[in-house]
Amino acid sequence: MRKLCLAAAVTACATALLYPSTASAEPTAGTVESVAPLATIATPPGAADAARLLYRSTTVGDAPTTASAAVYFPAGTPPEGGWPVIAWAHGTVGLGDDCAYSIAGPGARERDWAYLGTWLQQGYAVVAADYAGLGTPGEHPYLNGIVEAHNVVDAVKAATRQYPSLAEKWVVVGQSQGGGAAVFTARYATEFGGPELDYRGAVGTGVPAYIEDILLPLGPGMPPTELSPHTTAYVLYILNGLRTTYPDLDIDSYLTDAGREWLARARTACINPFGDELAAADVVLGNLFARPLAQIPDLREVLTRTMGLPQSGYDRPLFLGQGLRDTDVITPATLAFAATLQAGGQPVTLHTYQQDHSGAVNASLPDSLPFVRNLFS
Repeated sequence: MRKLCLAAAVTACATALLYPSTASAEPTAGTVESVAPLATIATPPGAADAARLLYRSTTVGDAPTTASAAVYFPAGTPPEGGWPVIAWAHGTVGLGDDCAYSIAGPGARERDWAYLGTWLQQGYAVVAADYAGLGTPGEHPYLNGIVEAHNVVDAVKAATRQYPSLAEKWVVVGQSQGGGAAVFTARYATEFGGPELDYRGAVGTGVPAYIEDILLPLGPGMPPTELSPHTTAYVLYILNGLRTTYPDLDIDSYLTDAGREWLARARTACINPFGDELAAADVVLGNLFARPLAQIPDLREVLTRTMGLPQSGYDRPLFLGQGLRDTDVITPATLAFAATLQAGGQPVTLHTYQQDHSGAVNASLPDSLPFVRNLFS
C-alpha cells in the first residue's frame, strides 16, 4: 500500500512538472495592468509629463478590482533616489466613470491645478488615485475609508513599480473626500504599504470628521431647511456608497419614489452638473425619504465602521488644515476630531484659516509645504 502511495505521489509530481497548471494567481495589489497617455483635460499645466495607470487594488470586502490613477511628473532631472511622491487624494468629483480625476480632471479645476502645480514646482511627483469604481468597472463605495486607503497605497505601489524615477518615500495629501481618505491612509499606510514603501506622513484639508453623526436624523420628518445643492448631492452619494458597501441594508426601501429616482441619477452624475440639477429642481432632502434612516439596526455602528475617522494608531505626523468658514463639512466637528487626536497623544498638527471649504486648500500651503519638506528631510 505504501509503495502504491509513493508511486502515486511521484506520478503526481512528474505530471505537475511536465504539465504545469494554466490557471494564474490573482495579480497582487499594486500590479500595473496598463499605462496610457493622460488626456490634456486631466493634466495639470505644471506637469512636465503625465500618464494614466490601471492597477490592481481592492474594493468592498477586500474584493480584488482594477483601479486607475494619474501620475504627474515635475520638470527637470530626478534627484538621486528619484522624485519624492505626493499621493493626491482628491475631493468629490461624482460617482460616474466619466467623472474620474484621471479622465476629466478636477471639478474645482483652477483651485486644484494651482495646488498641485505648487507641489510639482517644489520637485515632487504626484500620484492621484481615482478610488475604486471611478473610471473602472464596479460601483464606487463613496466615503468607505478603508477602500480609499487601499486604493491610494496601491496607486503609489503601482507608480513606483512602473517608474524608476520615483522614490519609494511618499506622503499623502488630500482635500474634502480626499481629506478623509488621507486620514484613513495615514492610519493604515505603513500596514498596507509594507516594506516596499517608505511612508512619511499626511496632510488633510477640509476633512469630513464625524460625518456619520449628521446622517442619523435623515428621514421624512426633517425640517425643510435649505441646503446647498452640493450638500444634497453629497448625501445622495453617501447613500449610494452605503448601498454599495452594505447591499443587505436595502437603502432603496427607505426612500420615496422621488428619492429612488434621484439616487439612481447620483450613480452616474458628476458633482457640478448634479448640484445644478438638484438646485433647479428645488429638491428638499426630507422629501426623498419614506421612513427614517435610523430604523436601520445599529445605524451609528454601521456608519462609523464605514466612514468614522480613526482616532488612534497614527505612526507618522498628520497635518490638518481647516477653513473656519467651511460649510461643506461641519467645522466644529473637524476641530473636535483634531482635539480628540491631540488629547490621545496622536502626532497631529492643526492649522485653521479664515477661508471656506475650497479656499483653505491653497491657503494651507505656507504651512503644509514646510511640514512636508521636513517629513522628507
